Amino acid sequence: MSGHRCCEIAVSGSDCAFVAGRTTDGGPQPPMFTRRCLSVAEWLVPGAILVLLPKCPVCLAAYVAMGTGVGLSLSIATSLRMLLVILCVTALSYLVVRRFIALIYIAKGTTR
Repeated sequence: MSGHRCCEIAVSGSDCAFVAGRTTDGGPQPPMFTRRCLSVAEWLVPGAILVLLPKCPVCLAAYVAMGTGVGLSLSIATSLRMLLVILCVTALSYLVVRRFIALIYIAKGTTR
């Protein structure tokens, strides 16, 4: 349970007596630091892959060969590059939509 007073529920209208309440449905929440790190990683990983992904399929094949020792043909490198771009753009689009929906709920003052 959280030791924060914002997570406690007042008992029978009294300001002095508090009972700890759960803030989510299901299990306990992960620690705040862990949630923040995961939130940053959700955005950072696909963004970093898009930034660092070479535009040239031959360069991608060379990077894979240097990192793993496995050689890729030009057609496989081209397909792999396109797959990585599609996956990263899809992941970032999902995060944007999720953030937008959360902002709508906050603006309405409702919870999910």
